[in-house]
Amino acid sequence: QLQLVESGGGLVQPGGSLRLSCAVSGFTLAIGWFRQAPGKEREGVSCISSSGGSTNYADSVKGRFTISRDNAKNTVYLQMNSLKPEDTAVYYCAASLGCSGYPPLYWGQGTQVTVSS
Repeated sequence: QLQLVESGGGLVQPGGSLRLSCAVSGFTLAIGWFRQAPGKEREGVSCISSSGGSTNYADSVKGRFTISRDNAKNTVYLQMNSLKPEDTAVYYCAASLGCSGYPPLYWGQGTQVTVSS
């Protein structure tokens, strides 16, 4: 059984930064970050392969967010810069067999990110 625990959410002003962490216990899989804003569907934000050699990003966050992983620490990070109010959402990390064409198998509980002045 794989367990994922997110942390690092909070309240930040527009233009600010946050770093989310996803601690993974179990085996190494691709990890994706998703978000769900109130009244909206959950959307994919970014994904990183099990080795860390491949990443992808939603167009809405390209150039502002960076995903990385430290497999020695079993942790995946999402560095979020130049945050905008529309980035406000609950952010989830999820594990899958790959970043393309594979549905998430395990989910974390989510962490709230609020971007507001």
